Amino acid sequence: MKHLLFFSRYYGFLDLSDPKHSEIRELIQQTITALQDEIASSHSAYISKQRDTKTIKTEFPISNEEHIKENSCCENKDLKLAVSNDRPPKKSNQDMEEVDVNTYCKLGHLHLLTHEYSEALSAYQKYMQFCGKYWDNYSFLYGIGIVYYQFRCFKWSIKAFQELLYLNPYFPCANEIHLRLGLMLKVNGEFKTALKHLQIALVDTSPSTFSDLQVKFQIAHLYEVQNKHKAAKESYEFILNHKNVSSDLKADIYRQLGWMYHCVECLGEKKERESNALHFLQKSIEADPNCGQSLYLLGRCYAGVNKVHDAFLAYRNSVEKSEGNADTWCSIGVLYQQQNQPTDALQAYICAVQLDKEHKSAWTNLGILYESCGQLRDAYACYLNAIKRISNKKVITAQESKILYSKSGSNGLTKGLAQRVKFLESQLNLAPLPSITSKRRQLCSIEEAWNLPISLEINSRQQQQTAQMQQRQFGKSPSTQGPPPPYPHAQNNSIPAKRAKEDEEIAGKGQTKTPGLTPQQINTLQFLQQNKNILNEQQEQLLQQLTQQHRQALKNNTSPSEITNEGVQQLNSDTTNIKEDNDSKDLERLIFTPDQNHSSLGATDQKQNIHCQKDISAKLTDDIQTNASLDENCVSRNELIKIEGHGDTQCNFKEQRPKIEYDSNEFDATSPTFNIQMDSKQLFTAVKLLPVDEPPIGSTVLQRNAPPPAPPDCPPQRLTREQLLPPTPSVHLENKKNAFSPQLQEFCLKHPIAVVRGLAGALKLDLGLFSTKTLVEANPDHSVEVRTQVNQSPDENWDLSQAKRVWACISHRSHTTIAKYAQYQASSFQDSLKDDGDKGSAGSQVMSDSDSKDSVSNSNINLKRKKQKNGSKMLRFGTNVDLSDERKWKPQLSELQKLPAFARVISAANMLSHVGHVILGMNTVQLYMKVPGSRTPGHQENNNFCSININIGPGDCEWFAVPDAYWGGIHNLCEKNSISYLHGSWWPVLEDLYKENIPVYRFIQKPGDLVWVNAGCVHWVQSVGWCNNIAWNVGPLTARQYSLAIERYEWNKLQSFKSIVPMVHLSWNLARNIKVSDVKLFELIKQCLCQSLKNVYHLQEYVKSKGVQIRFNGRGKNEASHYCGQCEEEVFNVLFIREQEKRHVVHCLPCALKLSPSLQGIVCLEEYRLSELQHVYDSFTLYRTQGLGQTQ
Repeated sequence: MKHLLFFSRYYGFLDLSDPKHSEIRELIQQTITALQDEIASSHSAYISKQRDTKTIKTEFPISNEEHIKENSCCENKDLKLAVSNDRPPKKSNQDMEEVDVNTYCKLGHLHLLTHEYSEALSAYQKYMQFCGKYWDNYSFLYGIGIVYYQFRCFKWSIKAFQELLYLNPYFPCANEIHLRLGLMLKVNGEFKTALKHLQIALVDTSPSTFSDLQVKFQIAHLYEVQNKHKAAKESYEFILNHKNVSSDLKADIYRQLGWMYHCVECLGEKKERESNALHFLQKSIEADPNCGQSLYLLGRCYAGVNKVHDAFLAYRNSVEKSEGNADTWCSIGVLYQQQNQPTDALQAYICAVQLDKEHKSAWTNLGILYESCGQLRDAYACYLNAIKRISNKKVITAQESKILYSKSGSNGLTKGLAQRVKFLESQLNLAPLPSITSKRRQLCSIEEAWNLPISLEINSRQQQQTAQMQQRQFGKSPSTQGPPPPYPHAQNNSIPAKRAKEDEEIAGKGQTKTPGLTPQQINTLQFLQQNKNILNEQQEQLLQQLTQQHRQALKNNTSPSEITNEGVQQLNSDTTNIKEDNDSKDLERLIFTPDQNHSSLGATDQKQNIHCQKDISAKLTDDIQTNASLDENCVSRNELIKIEGHGDTQCNFKEQRPKIEYDSNEFDATSPTFNIQMDSKQLFTAVKLLPVDEPPIGSTVLQRNAPPPAPPDCPPQRLTREQLLPPTPSVHLENKKNAFSPQLQEFCLKHPIAVVRGLAGALKLDLGLFSTKTLVEANPDHSVEVRTQVNQSPDENWDLSQAKRVWACISHRSHTTIAKYAQYQASSFQDSLKDDGDKGSAGSQVMSDSDSKDSVSNSNINLKRKKQKNGSKMLRFGTNVDLSDERKWKPQLSELQKLPAFARVISAANMLSHVGHVILGMNTVQLYMKVPGSRTPGHQENNNFCSININIGPGDCEWFAVPDAYWGGIHNLCEKNSISYLHGSWWPVLEDLYKENIPVYRFIQKPGDLVWVNAGCVHWVQSVGWCNNIAWNVGPLTARQYSLAIERYEWNKLQSFKSIVPMVHLSWNLARNIKVSDVKLFELIKQCLCQSLKNVYHLQEYVKSKGVQIRFNGRGKNEASHYCGQCEEEVFNVLFIREQEKRHVVHCLPCALKLSPSLQGIVCLEEYRLSELQHVYDSFTLYRTQGLGQTQ
């Protein structure tokens, strides 16, 4: 008997194609066969039993799920299979009636190790369907995350990986997870989070399938796609100077450097840059002579310096190396067209659009070519296709909006094409019908060109190459080339006779036999149904298509048919079709699979009258990733393991413990339990029973064994149109007595959002202290963060072409001073009085731009009001003006002491006053300086704390708000629109919210009005006039506020988002400082203390077992809470720093173990002595009052 550890984490480390592993591969195949036979036998037995029971009248109906019994003892475990060289003996019928749920997980691991991704996905999803607590199986989460990654279903892959890191940051393949998260987030445009994950992967010393230099290359490319070209150039050159750099990586770096020199003006004079570009691209070709992409870019550079002959040679060599590159053929067409060779240009463009039907630049160039030859009808068809390809992208992400905004001609192509199409429509309507005597066409029509010999030959060879690649990976049948795009005015006559006949034959076959669904299609259908709430439009269409097809198949009882490539592309369209605008000089985001070293990098060219495709893919890919799609031929030989759509074929599961050995990740059933009734000594005694051979898991402050935090479902109640537009709770204060009445606080706490009108007048607040004039007189050089935005009406948010409503909100960051912004604010007001926004720019000043992730550029920006080329005015919003310094802003801060206690910045009843240090903008005042149209995009407050906002005036602000119970619905809509809920900048489309049954409060905040934003309320704000606002956060001492803050604290961990409120530190300070009579609030705080004290105990015991001495460090007065320098999670009490670092950076234990698995060279510091924490914990008891404590 040979024992093998068949874990998903061996993926990438165990090369089964290596001859020395042939025996292992054979054993795995035998195990797969045995497990499939077991499932098949169980299925047959179950069907027989069901057939028998139908003949017997039972008193009680049998539930469809009655036979599913989860083996609870298998939770928290990785699976170890015992594999014999001999086939296992057949079991009796009684033994074969039941199968363990973990069999599917085992099958998933085995298929993953053999790179059978479709079969692995089916098995994993079957396991997830029947296993109640699948999240406790870390190997499963890793395996299904890898499979989703291979299929480019990045949204689901990210979710699985994030849950795994949240549940077990010590997972053996955590570095592999961080790398893939970094790559996927880079593709999604979340560059800051991507950099965090890549840096964690870089410092991790665990065994890895990728080298440190490969990770550094990804980080360098991340700088490049953010337009931080100098940092990228330095990083690339640093890698080249390393002695161990491989030839493949060297070729990639030279290619990137060469193209950067060609495109980026800040890297020197044009002549010098072109020389460097040619030099580096030639060195790239020397390092990898078989790379067609480098040859293609070399041709582009030669074309840029008018070396036409050299460009043709480079293109020809590129075609020989990588014939299927549509960009190469488009560029060849450009050269032919420039050389006045229209027929050759036509053939090249046709090759490009046949290889990539979405190639908008090739369609545009083809239209220009036809129009120059007087063939308006063909030009019209091509332009329509170009517009269709541009508009096919349903969603523009926030990051892409930033990129598009930063390019001067971002919308010229779309807008120019639309105008050209309208012109051609008018011309064609007036044109006479063609006759025999008409002038002979210079070029053949687009449909004739589609069937030109060179095009057919190229297409045929491309299909053969694709088929060979797909069969090599998945045994997949290639899809056939479709007909050319039909003419808009003559669709019935647009298809050549030969193609029409073929299509008729296909249609005839379709009439005789209605296609059903393959097991893989059923798998896809069920997965789409399970994620119905977060599907985008294309995925919803695919769901509808599969549902209809499945119903028809059931009706006709037909056999399965193949799923088309087009359907799979629709399934993955939200992640696979990420492209930049034609005139962009950025490289497309790069995706890298460590298993392969092949790469294809994209490039752009300078502006030309004839557009070349400039959104070339800039990614390192492997064959599996590029061609992965879900197909019938990808399914397992035993279709019984697939997830069926209606549960007709389900297997029995046995309660007995299976013959499996476990590699435990979690504590077993004998582990001690912890609860808030235990005192500190009992806690310590229980921790002593925990193992210390592995690092302690469970830094969460939530209840143990709970599923990973996730956005909640919206309330199921359907709302009427009136309920979707509820009236905003408001109260008008007449005097000071009303302002200080307890009823006012109760009113605010009772509603998601509330407006307190007339507050300033009732309390006689001097709002003039916060006016722009007073601020300039007090501190003119004080810093102001500025957001550059598009001026739009409050209930609209249009894309850059003003063609459709979107969620992505353009907001670019820079910095200036109060005095300079005040001049801009005043001049914009004067401009409005003159009713001419383009004049009256006197007094406008220049502000410096910060080096931030979303700044437009590193150059200075003029503060006068601008217009975009599409006609939209741009504005500047002055935000986050820090008023925390009492020496600078004493009069302003003193004036706010007139507010009632529950609304003050500092108050004993305010949780945030017990943090013990400053959190800018939360327990300090921030000011906002606005012009009309200034937007605060949609968000919830940090850690779901309440907030106070007072309008200083003189203008109004318009508010939109959604109750916290519906934030999960908005989160799903953000995902549907490819925008990060936490990291992104978004402005909801109101109709989208109403369609999803999400109510929206909408109201005007006038000068002197206070807006109370309750815990968790989602809101977004736009100024109607010129005004200033002041705002801060408060934390009322209620169970609801604390619970929502803790929940968001944990969800932020899962999302790798820093919680700026240190909830553990705050909880211990609350226990020290206040007496709690509310039972629910007491239990929540005590639970947090219990979990954190247990974690401190266990962590210290583990550190001592490693032979590391714990040194007492203490805390200084008003010292800020500590966060890990790598993952940015809060680090409480036990800090880890590197001994030899000049600047000590705090690390959490997981990150410290990445730096040094044995903790050698790591110093462990203690902030509080255990005796102090024990005293605080034991002293924190429920405060008994005569009355009952209220629970808010």
